[in-house]
Amino acid sequence: MSQQGYVAAPPYSQSQPGIGGFGSPNSSLHYGHYGDPNSSYSAPQPGVSKSTVPFGSSAPVGPPPPGAHQFSQPSFQNGPGTPGQQPHRFQGPPPPGNTGASYPPYSPQSQPAFPNAAPASSTAQLADQLNSMQINNYGPGPTPSPGHPASFQSPRLPPPPTQQQMVLPPGPQVPPPPPTSVNGLCTQPSLPPMARQGGIPGPVPPNPNLQQLPGQPPGPGYHPQQANYGPQMAGSQLSYPGAFPGGPAQLSGPQQKKLDPNSIPSPIQVIESDKAARGGQVYATNTRGQVPPLVTTDCIIQDQGHASPRYIRCTTYCFPLTSDMAKQTRIPLAAVIQPFANVPPNETPLYLVNHGETGPIRCNRCKAYMCPFMQFIEGGRRYQCGFCNCINDVPSFFFQHLDHMGRRIDHYERPELSLGSYEYVATLDYCRDKKPPNPPAYIFMIDVSYRNIKSGLVKLICDELKTLLDKLPREEQEESSAIRVGFVTYNKVLHFFNVKSSLAQPQMMVVTDVSEVFVPLLDGFLVDFEESRSVITNLLDQIPELFADTNESETIFAPVIQAGMEALKAAERAGKLFIFHSSLPTAEAPGKLKNRDDKKLLNTDKEKTLFQPQGNCYEALARDCVANGCCVNLFLFPNQYVDVASVGLVTMYTGGTLYKYNNFQLDGDSPQFLSDLRRDMEKKMGFDATMRVRTSTGFRATEFLGAIYMNNTTDVEMAAVDCDKAVTVEFKHDDKLNEDTGALIQCALLYTTVSGQRRIRIHNIGLNCSAQLADVYRTCETDALINFFAKSAFKAILSQPLKTVRDILVNQTAHMLACYKKNCASPATVSQLILPDTMKVLPVYMNCLLKSCVLVGRAEIPTDERAFHRQLVMAMGVADTQLFFYPRLLPIVSLERER
Repeated sequence: MSQQGYVAAPPYSQSQPGIGGFGSPNSSLHYGHYGDPNSSYSAPQPGVSKSTVPFGSSAPVGPPPPGAHQFSQPSFQNGPGTPGQQPHRFQGPPPPGNTGASYPPYSPQSQPAFPNAAPASSTAQLADQLNSMQINNYGPGPTPSPGHPASFQSPRLPPPPTQQQMVLPPGPQVPPPPPTSVNGLCTQPSLPPMARQGGIPGPVPPNPNLQQLPGQPPGPGYHPQQANYGPQMAGSQLSYPGAFPGGPAQLSGPQQKKLDPNSIPSPIQVIESDKAARGGQVYATNTRGQVPPLVTTDCIIQDQGHASPRYIRCTTYCFPLTSDMAKQTRIPLAAVIQPFANVPPNETPLYLVNHGETGPIRCNRCKAYMCPFMQFIEGGRRYQCGFCNCINDVPSFFFQHLDHMGRRIDHYERPELSLGSYEYVATLDYCRDKKPPNPPAYIFMIDVSYRNIKSGLVKLICDELKTLLDKLPREEQEESSAIRVGFVTYNKVLHFFNVKSSLAQPQMMVVTDVSEVFVPLLDGFLVDFEESRSVITNLLDQIPELFADTNESETIFAPVIQAGMEALKAAERAGKLFIFHSSLPTAEAPGKLKNRDDKKLLNTDKEKTLFQPQGNCYEALARDCVANGCCVNLFLFPNQYVDVASVGLVTMYTGGTLYKYNNFQLDGDSPQFLSDLRRDMEKKMGFDATMRVRTSTGFRATEFLGAIYMNNTTDVEMAAVDCDKAVTVEFKHDDKLNEDTGALIQCALLYTTVSGQRRIRIHNIGLNCSAQLADVYRTCETDALINFFAKSAFKAILSQPLKTVRDILVNQTAHMLACYKKNCASPATVSQLILPDTMKVLPVYMNCLLKSCVLVGRAEIPTDERAFHRQLVMAMGVADTQLFFYPRLLPIVSLERER
């Protein structure tokens, strides 16, 4: 069921520094293999590819994604680079004051549609970039033996179709362009428009043992992997003959053929093929480095030693052995970690491990937690850490004998020894001031300015809260929620409400000094809803009436967050603020903002300032909120510019969610708003969270991307983390990896539950390592790559011009695919583009990313909308980014007929 889609494009043959032969002769290729024969999951047919794209949308092949922050220069020089030259990276984030904000789960109805068109040159840019890379120059590398087919230098016709390579039917002929002096080659025309069509060649069974056919004239192209690589990469590969001139063979020959649009790989077909092959089946995580089903495929995941792909997905499940190989492929080595991802009812929830006052068992050297990667030795009295190889003593209470295979007798009875994901009950050593935490609190803060009162928004919110407060999150075994609630309203001043259960009516206290906010009351402000139900109901009935005659149109914003944080701090609780806001905060107070929406900055070097916050006020406030476990959820109802880049910054840093409803109308927009509010209040989440990612020797985590705040280089701090938030982590080599031990990753998240219990959530995953580039490409996951590229690019726009960021994306993709063709593919003509089976829709997705409104500066797209989408994507997991950049389209006409 191998999906044979490979997008034609101009030849890439830029000779790259260090591109040589890596690999051991004994490494065999198991293309598309997802587990051993004994796995409970039946392995799919070889060649299963991953992809993601919206239903029915035409997706031209476009420029590629930003790599692991590589290349700060917009274009590449021709000819071989300097040996050992390091690829440039995205520049680091701007100073703290220039950092972006946070985003909510993707909500189609809360985001107005804007033209997602990239500049007209985006497609041509990829063509020009690929054209500059001469495939007939092989760069520094081993010279093939004279007798080997790859050493044949004269231009020949492409080889006839085989099981590994298929020549697509050409379309109408296009006369070759006139020769130029550039590189001695013809200048390549821009890429033709390539829309997805339904017709695509059927699958061709892969043949790992396929050799050059006797008497077949070898065609010029990349050197295939020599004997030191093992067999050629299995799986079908489509090549595109003569789509673009580029090599010597193209200068004098038949007229060039235009690519047939019907042969472009279909993302929809890739998605549907994976669903047909793996949908509804059991996927067992019992094999290191196996590639999971696509995020669009619904299956049952069974934890058998490695974390579920719902929690962790990687850009590739086989890391290259050395840093030189990683630089050669330019494939980012990253993992997208979604620690609180929702688990379907038909899958087992996480087990809770409690070792009492002793606490979790950890390695003495690297502090990794006990997990399936630990190896017990000396009859079970000691264990060797899988991450740092340190030998540790086993605590007496944890001792157990080993069986004849060296495995503990109680292996399957202990979640921390047999499962990839589980939780520990934390001891007081993991708590603030070594005291048990209090249950968290929710504070509702409502903008009662003139516009919100007159539109009916305030009454809508108050009416809905009466119902929602009955649905506050709670532990499964508890009858009622332990979460405390409080209420504040504001315009130019703050109104705190005392809703103590002993009162007959709520009491309002006004704070007019907004420059130095203080909390006027503690007792009676944060209360148990069940105890104070009648008082709270009275308050929610009275708020719309209290401010019915207001004429105040100016509002404050930063003091509102400050007040909520101070209230949580005084009560010694973590918690979440629900802020309902509608306008630019122009009142005299800290955090006052001015309208800086200047269309003249578009497509200039100063365009990046539109995504940066005004001043340092909000960044300092965000830092204080994280330190005190105060998460900020912001619901915006703007009818004009509100500077999302500034007001949304605290939301992003604190792990909150930003919702935006443009020109809110009570009748039309209420259902979407109420649905978002209900879901947000009922989300499964943790408070006052700190996350650390540990790795085995040879590589380490170097970059963290998401709705997070980092006080140092290792600890990811989040005031709260919910089921929709994901952190993308990039890894780099610091030594050579080992094929036998693989690459191990452990994510540990310390957090407070909704009931006030401190826990540690652990996710472990093991990846393979290989000296063959083909193994790295074969196990790539396009959906995770797009998630990484999008977050990297959206972070880079804070410090670099948009054109530079787009160029980096183009260059990154071109080099990834050029390296594959040069080192892993069968011999092909210079002008043929061959894509890895797992990446055949990567150009489509990259084009979607390049055409997103964030990377396209157009006057008709509001600045706030671009900032909102940027913050939205930064917090997304793999499934959300897949749907965001390639949304599914449903035929409304046919739905109407069926009804």
